[in-house]
Amino acid sequence: MDPVLSTTALTRSFTQGGETIEVLRGIDLAVASGEIVALLGPSGSGKSTLLQAVGLLEGGFGGSIRIAGEEVSKLDNDDRTRVRRERIGFVYQFHHLLPDFSAEENVVLPQLIHDAELEAALARAESLLGALGLGHRLSHRPSQLSGGEQQRVAVARALANRPALVLADEPTGNLDEATADVVFGEFLRLVRGEGSAALVATHNERLAARMDRVLRLHEGRLE
Repeated sequence: MDPVLSTTALTRSFTQGGETIEVLRGIDLAVASGEIVALLGPSGSGKSTLLQAVGLLEGGFGGSIRIAGEEVSKLDNDDRTRVRRERIGFVYQFHHLLPDFSAEENVVLPQLIHDAELEAALARAESLLGALGLGHRLSHRPSQLSGGEQQRVAVARALANRPALVLADEPTGNLDEATADVVFGEFLRLVRGEGSAALVATHNERLAARMDRVLRLHEGRLE
């Protein structure tokens, strides 16, 4: 079976002040269905750049990216949007929830964009939020939730459309250590339960050790 995510000779460089800066230097990686992989490295090592590449959030990359068996690196903007909507879920360091909508509505909306029926979208949102311990907070807006609760809603939103691939960039980086441990444990449990593949960028060795495999990024190369 093909991996959910694979890259071959993935590169990214920038020109600054007449000098070329190589951020990614030929990245080859593969993430299988149901596998949660840590992408470990210090700030500036290229972790976020790699996630932006495989998440189809930026252009200008060299090499190949395949998601769920489809070559996606050369797609036009419409097809890149289609792949992001249908196959990828994102969790960021900051939750980026819509402030004027409730927790439940924040999880329902991406499903409606994906053409889900309202009743099914509501049931899915309630199931995911309930699994994250937020069944009693469905109607609360982000400003009424704690940092840990906000990030739980962001996790539920990322999984709402049953993505083949989840990309997480320091998903507990804004939380205190105790809350981060709890939320990350719930993230792992829920992603594994959904059967999604996941690539999680972090600089936290302790959190990385809880995942299935660790990749280390150093000066634009995997070690």
